[in-house]
Amino acid sequence: MPNNNIEIAEEARFKPRPDWLRVKLPTGKEYAKEREIVFTQKLHTIRESGICPNMGECWGAGSATFNILGNICTCSCGFCNVANGSPLPADLKEPEHVAESVRLMNIKHCVITSVNRNDLKDGGSIIWVETINAIRKVSPQTKFETFIPDSMGHWENLKRIKEAHPDIVSHNTETVRRLTKQLRVQAKYDRSLEVLQRLKEAEMKTKSRIMLGLGETEKEIYETIGDLRAVGCDVVRIGKYLQPSKQYLPVVEFIHPEIFAKYKVIGFEKGFRNVESGHPIRSSQHADKHIF
Repeated sequence: MPNNNIEIAEEARFKPRPDWLRVKLPTGKEYAKEREIVFTQKLHTIRESGICPNMGECWGAGSATFNILGNICTCSCGFCNVANGSPLPADLKEPEHVAESVRLMNIKHCVITSVNRNDLKDGGSIIWVETINAIRKVSPQTKFETFIPDSMGHWENLKRIKEAHPDIVSHNTETVRRLTKQLRVQAKYDRSLEVLQRLKEAEMKTKSRIMLGLGETEKEIYETIGDLRAVGCDVVRIGKYLQPSKQYLPVVEFIHPEIFAKYKVIGFEKGFRNVESGHPIRSSQHADKHIF
């Protein structure tokens, strides 16, 4: 069950979406073909589990995000639509299935993410590495990033990912320091920063995301952008939180596009190599644009 402890005025729970907040539904032959491959290989994608608004755009452009280690998360974040509970055992053949799908779909840029698997001693990091290696074997031209959890601070698990050396590694702070405990029950703001710092110390390219609309202030966003840059983060995504259903945290504010544009300018001024900022932006959207 998602956590929704944040105290919010009752009228904020039922805010109508403004006219400028519209998302085009996924369509097209390429999208349909790739959806069929994912179904046949019995895979999960975060674009489906997380109700991503950009699924058609990314699949149609030769990019895909695969969600490994099942579709049940051991965390219960109050903003995330992915199911939580007791996961099934890891599928040891999953790396092969993901790699075959990448080959069949002719994926140019692959993002690999996972649910949190705090039930596993290795946090699922061994399957992560095997998936990376399997993709490289059958599709060496594919560029990819790993979008990782924090492994609860078990740094030996993070070390396995670093040694596999993906093209870029993503780990999301998701929100500002003040709201982290309420939004991400088992996460810690400073631990997320440490993940990014350790990756950067290993000379990895790094990326993170911040969601807006959950009651953060403009000053707090500036501070979070600064904190990410201070640990060497290269790429930042600033997007809009959209409530998956009424059982999840409500939207406090719909951020106007002009505000997103201002944050994008600030991000570049801080020294990020790449910044995307806007209400439809998600972690892996336009992922192929920031390989440098």
